[in-house]
Amino acid sequence: MFRPSELHSFLDSIGARAKKSLSQNFLIDGNILDKIIALSDLKEGENVLEIGPGPGALTQKLLLAGAHVTAVEKDALFAQHLPSHPHLKVLSQDIKDFDIDSLRLSGQKTKIVANLPYHLTAVILGMFIIHGDIFSKLVIMVQHEVALRMIAKPDTPDYSSLSVFLQYYSTPRYAFKVSRHCFSPAPKIDSAVVLLDLKERIAPEGFFPFVREAFQQKRKMLTTSLSAFGKDRVQGALISLGLEKEARPSVLSINQWISLYESLTLK
Repeated sequence: MFRPSELHSFLDSIGARAKKSLSQNFLIDGNILDKIIALSDLKEGENVLEIGPGPGALTQKLLLAGAHVTAVEKDALFAQHLPSHPHLKVLSQDIKDFDIDSLRLSGQKTKIVANLPYHLTAVILGMFIIHGDIFSKLVIMVQHEVALRMIAKPDTPDYSSLSVFLQYYSTPRYAFKVSRHCFSPAPKIDSAVVLLDLKERIAPEGFFPFVREAFQQKRKMLTTSLSAFGKDRVQGALISLGLEKEARPSVLSINQWISLYESLTLK
C-alpha cells in the first residue's frame, strides 16, 4: 500500500475511510517508509511498538526488517485487517489505555516507530518519554512545527516547555522533512521524522509544572511569571546562575532550569 491506488483499493475492499477525528492521514510514499526503517536501525528480533498503524504500510516494513511488532490501533476495522504474522501482536484499543509495564516482560528494551496521531502527540510523548528503562529510542513522525519545538535550543523562537521536557529525558534529533503530499488524504501542513534516544532519568517532583508555568508567559521576565516565589528570590537565583536578573524563560538551558527549580523550591 505504498501507492494511492493500492491504498484506495484496500480501503474500498474493507469499507473504510480516513477519520479526521483520529488524525488518519495515510503515508503513501515507500521511500519515506524505507528511510524510517533505516533510521530505526532494527536488529532481527527487536521489539517495536507501533502506534496507530492504520492500513499497515509501516507495519509490513517493520516485519520485513525482522522486528517483533506490537501494534496499537484504536480503529477496530483497521485493527481487524492488519496482516496475520507470527511476529505481530495487534491490540485494538486507545493508546492512552496501553499497559506500558507489559513490555518489561520481554527482558529487552523496546523501540517506538510510528506515524503518531497528531492530535495525541503531546499525550503520547508524555506517556512514553519518561520510561527510558523500557524504551531505547523513538522514531516518530509529527507535525513539522512540533518537530522544531522538540529539538529547539535555548534563546531560539521555537524553544518551549516541550523542548525542556523532551531534552531532559532524551536526545532528540531532526531526521528529515515529509511533504504533506506524501499522505492520503493530504493534511494541511508538512510533517517531519524525529529520532529520540532516551535517557534513564527521574525528574524532581514538580519540576515540569514549574517549567510550564514559566513558559505560559514566555515573553515576560521570570520575576513576573514566577512571582509566587518572590521577586528578590527569583532575581537572586538567576544571578547565582550567571544570568541577567531580567532573564526570560527562553534563555535557560536544561541544567539552568533544574538549578533554578532547586534553588527556589528546596531551600
